[in-house]
Amino acid sequence: MSLQIFTQHTSNGHNARALANDVDVQTLDLEGLERIDLNFPKFTDGRAFSQAFVLRRRGFSGDIRAHGDVLIDQLLQMQRSGFSSAVLRDDQDAAHGATLLGHYKSFYQGDALHATPHFADLA
Repeated sequence: MSLQIFTQHTSNGHNARALANDVDVQTLDLEGLERIDLNFPKFTDGRAFSQAFVLRRRGFSGDIRAHGDVLIDQLLQMQRSGFSSAVLRDDQDAAHGATLLGHYKSFYQGDALHATPHFADLA
């Protein structure tokens, strides 16, 4: 899954829900949700990474969108944690962010969407 990059956040949308980064997503009712917006109040607060990872492990296949204090430096980890889209902070360059995402085509370790390490797939 490739990460979509946006420069402006829209909270409208059918079956979308915005969550604070202290919500326990283990107990969240996912029925009918198409998008979940996870907030980064500060770029140093990584709780939304854990929320996205848990949501993917619970089987949520809709859009998980990062918004708030989102930097291009975080995009690769967001993609590996289960985010499918991100809204960048105003001072961030979306084109440079897309370039950074293209630096690594694959990873040895598993991630939120593909939990099995890649070497195990070859065995």
